[in-house]
Amino acid sequence: MRQAIFTFINKIREYLRPLFLKYDQKLPYIITLIIALILVVGGINLFIELTDTLATDMLINLDHEVTQYVLSFRKPALTNYFLFMTYLGDVYGYLIVLAIYLFISFFVFKKWKYVAQTSLVLLLATVSNMMLKRFVDRARPGIEHMVSVETLSYPSGHAMSAMAFYGFLIFIVYKFSWNKYLKSSLIGLLVLIILSIGISRIYLGVHYPSDIVGGYIAGLIWVIFCVLVFDLIEVFRRDPQT
Repeated sequence: MRQAIFTFINKIREYLRPLFLKYDQKLPYIITLIIALILVVGGINLFIELTDTLATDMLINLDHEVTQYVLSFRKPALTNYFLFMTYLGDVYGYLIVLAIYLFISFFVFKKWKYVAQTSLVLLLATVSNMMLKRFVDRARPGIEHMVSVETLSYPSGHAMSAMAFYGFLIFIVYKFSWNKYLKSSLIGLLVLIILSIGISRIYLGVHYPSDIVGGYIAGLIWVIFCVLVFDLIEVFRRDPQT
C-alpha cells in the first residue's frame, strides 16, 4: 500500500515538473497574483463586515472610548504636528509630494512609470471614496472640529488615500534592490506617515476611529488590486504569447 502511494506521488511529481519548468520565470508573478487575489477578496469581505457593524452599540462605544483616549493627548505641539499631517494627506499635500516624486523619478531613476502607477492608485482610491461616502451616508462626529470639513464621514478619505498612495510607495520601495537599512528607513517613514494621517483625523475631531479603519482597509484593497493588475501587465508585456 505504501509503495503504491509513493508511486502515485512520483507520477504526480513527474507530471507537474515540466509545467513548473515551463512557467518558472513567471512563477513569482503567478504566486503574487494568487496571494493578491485572496487578499483582495478577504479585504472586501472585512470592509463589508465593518460597514455592517457601524450602527451597533459595541462599535459606537468603542469609537467613543478610542476617540476620548486620543483627544486626551491634545496639546499645542501635537496639534501642530497632526495639522501638518492632515494637510499632507489633503489635495495640495499630494500635489507637492507628487511633484517631488516626479522630479526624483525623471532625473534620478530616468523613468516615470512608477509615478503614473502611484497616481492611478490614488485616483482610484479618491473616486471610490466619494462613492462609498454617499452610499454609507454617515455623519461626522458631533464634537469640536479643529479643521473644516464638508463631506461625509465613512470611510475616511484621508486614511484611504494615505494607505493607497503611501502604501503603494512601500510596495515600490520594497521592489528596489537598495541597501536594506535605507529600505527599512524609507518603509518605516512611509508607515509613520500613513498612521499619522489617520490618527490626525481622530485627533482633530473630524472622524470616528472606525472611519479610519474602514479607510485603511479600502485603501489597502486598491493597493493589492493594482499590484495584481500591474503584475499581470508585466507578465503579458514580457511574453505576449502568455
